[in-house]
Amino acid sequence: MRPLQMVDTKTQYLKIKSEVDAAVIAVMESSMFIGGKVVNDFAENLAKYHGSRHCIPCANGTDALQIAMMALGLQPGDEVITPSFTYIATVEVAALLNIKPVFVEVNPKTFCIDPEAIEKAITPKTKAIIPVHLYGHAADMEKIMAIAAKHNLPVIEDNAQAIGNDYTFSDGTVKKTGSIGQIGCTSFYPSKNLGAFGDGGAMFTDDDELAAKLRMIASHGQSKRYYHDVVGCNSRLDAMQAAILDIKLKHLDEYIAARRKAADFYDQAFAENKFITIPFRDGNNKHVFHQYTLTLNGVDRDGLNQYLADQGVPSMIYYPVPAHRQKMFDAFGGSDFNLPVTDWLTERVISLPIHTELDEEQQTFIVNKVLEYINR
Repeated sequence: MRPLQMVDTKTQYLKIKSEVDAAVIAVMESSMFIGGKVVNDFAENLAKYHGSRHCIPCANGTDALQIAMMALGLQPGDEVITPSFTYIATVEVAALLNIKPVFVEVNPKTFCIDPEAIEKAITPKTKAIIPVHLYGHAADMEKIMAIAAKHNLPVIEDNAQAIGNDYTFSDGTVKKTGSIGQIGCTSFYPSKNLGAFGDGGAMFTDDDELAAKLRMIASHGQSKRYYHDVVGCNSRLDAMQAAILDIKLKHLDEYIAARRKAADFYDQAFAENKFITIPFRDGNNKHVFHQYTLTLNGVDRDGLNQYLADQGVPSMIYYPVPAHRQKMFDAFGGSDFNLPVTDWLTERVISLPIHTELDEEQQTFIVNKVLEYINR
C-alpha cells in the first residue's frame, strides 16, 4: 500500500507530468514570468469554466478577500457578517482593514453560515456578508442573496474550498459557487481542488466597474502604468503558476469526480455507525469534498486523532479554535459572541484523507482504523 497522505499532490503531478513540464519550460523559455499571455489565457479559461464575466488572478486567496473588501469601499468601523467556523483568512483581512467581523452561527449539518443568523446580525453598520463554502459544501446562497437584496448589501463569497460546486436555485438556475455574489474569491494553495505548485488566488465578478477596481487594487492601484488612482497592493499570480493551473483546470471535473467517489466509499462505510455523522449532502448543490469531515458523537475526537497518527493514518482538525475565540479578535470583542453550535463543532469534527489519488486499499485501511478505535 502506498503511504497515506491527507493530499497526494506528487502522484497527481506524475499523471500530468508531461503536460505540466512542457508548460513550465515554455514559460522559462519565454522569460515572461509576470503577467502576459499565459496569465491572461488562464484567467479567461477559468472565467469561462466558472461562468463569470471576469476572473482577476492574484497572489493568494487571502489577498483576494482583502482586495474584494477594498474594492467595495469598506471603511474602518464598518461591519461584515461572517461565520466564526472557518479558516482565519476569511476574517483576518477584515481586522487588517480595521473592519469589524460580526461572527454568526453555522448550520451544524452543512458547516456553512446560517442565513437566519445573518438576518438577526444586520445593523446600520453592516456593509457586507461573507459566506464561506466550507469543506466543499455550498452555503445556502438563495436565502443569503435574498437577505442581501432586502438590505442592499454586497456578498463576498469565500469559495477557496468549493471551486467547481454547482449550486441549483429553486427555479432550476445553476451557478458555480463563487459566481453568485458580487465578488467570489478563491485560493490555489497546493492542497486545494484546483491547486498550484505554490501560492495563488483569484477573484470573480460579473460587474465591469467592480472588475476594473479589483484589477487596479491588485496592481498598486494603477489604471495604467505609473498612474495610481487608488491605494492598492501588489498581488500577482505569476506566469509559472498560471501555466500549471491552466493544465490542471482541464482536469478539474475529473478531480472532483475522484473526490466524490472517495466520499461515497467513506459514506458507505460509516453511514450506519451511531458514533459518526457523515458529511451532509444537500440536493441543491454538488459537494466537491475539499475535505471529508466527520462529526463524532460520544467519541474522544482528540484520542481518535492521535490513534490514527500512531497507525500511520493522517487526519486533521479543521478547525480546533473558532475565529471568535482567537486572541487576535479580542480587540473586536470576539469573546463576546455566543456561538454554541460553532463551539460544539470545534470539539467534534475530524477530517480524513481525501484527494484524487486515494485507492480502495488505502481507504479500506483508513476505515478499519477509524472503526477499530470507535468500536473498541
